[in-house]
Amino acid sequence: MTLFIGLMSGTSMDAVDAALVDLTGDNVNMLASAGLPIQPALRGELLDLCHGAASTLERVARLDVALGRLFATAVQTLLGRAGIDPSQVTAIGSHGQTVYHQPLGTSPTSVQLGDPNLIAELTGITTVADFRRRDIAAGGQGAPLVPAFHRAVFHTSETERVVLNIGGIANITVLPRASGQPVTGFDTGPGNALMDAWSMEHLGTPRDDDGFWAASGTIHEPLLAALLNDPYFALPPPKSTGREYFHPDWLRKVLRHGGMEALQPQDIQATLCELTAASITQAIAAFAPDARQVLVCGGGVHNPTLVQRLRSLSKDYEVVSTAAYGIDPDWVEAIAFAWLAKQTLENKPGNLPSVTGARRAVALGGVYRA
Repeated sequence: MTLFIGLMSGTSMDAVDAALVDLTGDNVNMLASAGLPIQPALRGELLDLCHGAASTLERVARLDVALGRLFATAVQTLLGRAGIDPSQVTAIGSHGQTVYHQPLGTSPTSVQLGDPNLIAELTGITTVADFRRRDIAAGGQGAPLVPAFHRAVFHTSETERVVLNIGGIANITVLPRASGQPVTGFDTGPGNALMDAWSMEHLGTPRDDDGFWAASGTIHEPLLAALLNDPYFALPPPKSTGREYFHPDWLRKVLRHGGMEALQPQDIQATLCELTAASITQAIAAFAPDARQVLVCGGGVHNPTLVQRLRSLSKDYEVVSTAAYGIDPDWVEAIAFAWLAKQTLENKPGNLPSVTGARRAVALGGVYRA
């Protein structure tokens, strides 16, 4: 076996996902997994960073160390659960926790915390990290990076597919039937992030479990139209975004501007759910009109209200979990970063210029030796 570990902490910031994967040859076989919750105090500080709160270099450095230790603990937990010695693992691919993503302007960059030096030192396993900035250095958006993995495991010549990941931010990968056609993909906009934030603000819970609260409300069409009028949705790909753009202040600004602050909280939640579903289906209609299957992964797959709206808004394609094609939807991204680490160690490209807009395909990330 050729063992790699993938670490993922996404825009929902609720947990660190660790996946042990056998990548022998072209195989992708997850052997074990472990999720380590991000404690509320740490999550709160990370959200402050993402939402533009004033900070200090000391605070950023402290969070970088705290996350590095947390990621290392996730690896150790995973290895203990699987009964695997660190010496049996070739490398860890660590996405890190994104706290700033700005691929445009005069100083394009993307910042992920979780010191890979600590991960390599505490686990005794070579660690590959900082994947996004090499693509940005090559002129790309630095995101999404998972489409190359999606192509490797989900492409079929039988039908055009879209792989839809609904984390805090939602993104799609378009997989044409013909292998010679370019794969495309981009961030469609909010996934769970706004719904989670609104739920925390009004219910005191970090998420709307099963979408029950959204289902109890009524979609407010003028608010939905105002939200969808944001220029981001009309931008052509390549494009990417994050919490620093779609955050609670963005929502509050729209509510104030439209005089809609008195709306019932559950109606706003229903509208936020519809915003996610509508922005996704509009993106698929515009850039994957021939798709007949949409394979869903990420936390949003567990929100039946959201999934039902995705199915209702378009009858042109089947909406199914990636589990139907052999990969647990909760672990697709962690597995992908294990795969990307293998690509890097073999000096193979991990980005797709047709997705990110980079000038060329490049091997991604830095290698921190055990």
